[in-house]
Amino acid sequence: MSAPWPKYIIHVDMDAFFAAIEQLLNPELRGKPVIIGAKPKKGKGRGVVSTASYEARPYGVHSAMPISRAYRLCPDGIYIPPNGKLYSEYSQKIFALLDRFTPVIQKISIDEAFLDVAGHPVFHQNDDVIPALEQLGREIKDCIFSETGLKASLGIAPSKSVAKIASDFDKPDGLTIVPPEKVQDFLDPLPVRRIWGVGKRAFESLSRLGIQTVRELRQFEEDYLEERFGKMGPHLYRMARGIDKRNVVPGEDAKSVSHERTFGVDQTDRDLLLSTILDLSEKVSSRLRKYQLKGKTIQIKLRFSDFSTFTRNKTLPDHTNLTEEIFNISKMLFNQFKDASKPVRLIGVGVSQLANEAGLQMSLWDSENERKAKLEKVMDQLQDKYGASALTHAQTLKAKRRKEPPAKGNTGSKSSSK
Repeated sequence: MSAPWPKYIIHVDMDAFFAAIEQLLNPELRGKPVIIGAKPKKGKGRGVVSTASYEARPYGVHSAMPISRAYRLCPDGIYIPPNGKLYSEYSQKIFALLDRFTPVIQKISIDEAFLDVAGHPVFHQNDDVIPALEQLGREIKDCIFSETGLKASLGIAPSKSVAKIASDFDKPDGLTIVPPEKVQDFLDPLPVRRIWGVGKRAFESLSRLGIQTVRELRQFEEDYLEERFGKMGPHLYRMARGIDKRNVVPGEDAKSVSHERTFGVDQTDRDLLLSTILDLSEKVSSRLRKYQLKGKTIQIKLRFSDFSTFTRNKTLPDHTNLTEEIFNISKMLFNQFKDASKPVRLIGVGVSQLANEAGLQMSLWDSENERKAKLEKVMDQLQDKYGASALTHAQTLKAKRRKEPPAKGNTGSKSSSK
C-alpha cells in the first residue's frame, strides 16, 4: 500500500560537472580520463583534484584527492586546471532551466540543488504519484541535456537527505525514486558512509562499534548514539530512519565563505603562517562585504605534512564581516593547535552562519565597528579599481614582504561558497 508523500523533493546533481564541460567543448577528451585540478607536476603537485571524469574513476581518482596521488594512480590522465568562469556560466544556465519546473529551488553548490515540486502541474495530469514523478524527472534531465549537452542524476524522495542519497545511487545519468513506504528498505543495505554528514572520522568511530551499514546503525538507541557522538548522535539516529523534516529553502545557497592556501613547501615558520591567516581573513571578509553578508562562526583549517586535517571554530555573539575580527579569532584558534609546530601543508579560514547585513542592525554604541566597516568598504572599492595591492592592512603589507621558500611543487588557493 502506498504511503502519503509529506514532500516531493528532487535532488539534482550534475555528473562530473567540470570534467563533463571540458569533454563537451573538446570532443578529443571524450572517453578519456580527465582530471580537473592543480597541476600534477609528475606527482609532485601540491593541490587537490576538483573533479574526475567517470573514465578516471576506475583508476581510483576522486574529488578532494591530493593531485600527487591522482597522478600516481593515473599518470596517463589528462590534467586540466579549473576554469571557474566557464563552469559558472554553465551553472547559471542550468539553474535558469530548473526555474522552469519550480520556483522553490535551494542551490547547494555550483552543480547541485534541491527542488520542491509539490505545485507542479504534472500531479494534476496523473493520479498516480510515481509515474508523475518519473515523467517530471525525465523532463528535467532531458531539458538539461538538450539545452546544455550535459547529463544530470536525480534523486526523488519525501525528504532532502534521502533525495540526496538517491541522486548518487545510479550515477551517471541516473534517476532514482524512493517512495515513503520504501525509504527504510532503500537505506538499510547502504554503507553507513552514505548518510549525509558521515565523514572519515565519524565513519572510523562507527566502524569501531562494528557499524558498517545503515541497518546496523538502526540497532542503536538515540540516547546511546548521543552519548557516544554528542550532537551528531541524534542526527545519525534520524538519518538512519529517513527522518528529515527540513524544507527546501530558496536562496539558501551561501552556507559559508572560505579561502585556503596550499603551500609549495610545508611550513613551520609561525610568522609566515600568521601572515597567511591574515591574508585569507582579508579575502574572506572582502567577499562577505561584496555579497552584503555577515557571519557568526569563524573556522580555521590546518592540513599537516602527513595529510592529517583538523578544524577549529568559534561562534561569536554578533555577526561580522570585519577583517580584524575574523583575523583575531582565526589567530586565537590557530594558537590552540597543539601540533602547530608540525609542518603545515594547507591552511584555511572560513566564516559560516551567514545572514544578509541588511537584516542585521548594529548596536547604537557600536560606532567603532561601524567606522571600521565603512573604512573596509572604501578599501574594497579601491582594491577593485586599482588592484588588490593598492591598499591593504599594515600587517598584511608587512607580512607580504616575507617570502615563502621556492616551491618544489605548485601552490594554489581555493575559495568556496556552500
